[in-house]
Amino acid sequence: MTTPVTTPVTTLDQRFSDPAADATSWDATRQALETAEMFWISTVRADGRPHVTPLVAVWAGGALYFCTGDAEQKAVNLGANPHVVLTTGCDGWDEGLDVMVEGDAVQVTDDDTLRRLAQAWAAKWDGRWHYEVADGTFHHPGSDQPVLVFAVAPAKVLAFTKGTFSHTRHRF
Repeated sequence: MTTPVTTPVTTLDQRFSDPAADATSWDATRQALETAEMFWISTVRADGRPHVTPLVAVWAGGALYFCTGDAEQKAVNLGANPHVVLTTGCDGWDEGLDVMVEGDAVQVTDDDTLRRLAQAWAAKWDGRWHYEVADGTFHHPGSDQPVLVFAVAPAKVLAFTKGTFSHTRHRF
């Protein structure tokens, strides 16, 4: 897995925050990343149009990991442009925390790392997401179709607390 994230520089953007708001701590933001079940990934097509789709991801070792079939649109997009944003949160207005992770998606091909990640996927979803590892990729049990795994080490993380609205930036 990737090198652990150092503690980011955390700042509250007063322009977009309630006057009485506090910055969302990195611990609270990281916990949201660790426990979120659904993320939305934004990639860019070769012609510059955006592509957004839901997926599951795992926060481990200072990075956010996701996987995709090699022919899926997000994988095709990443072949030309590694810049991504992964978003998680809730659709409520008065409470909750929305988090966006910006960074570059880098394919993970080390089998030992992939085995640890497969265990993390299975543990997070009580075995509902099960992968086997072979030849630098995940595989669904009984399938020889590769599932590519990517790591996104955050360059910037934005946390939006709702209720007492705050806009927090964690920069690495």
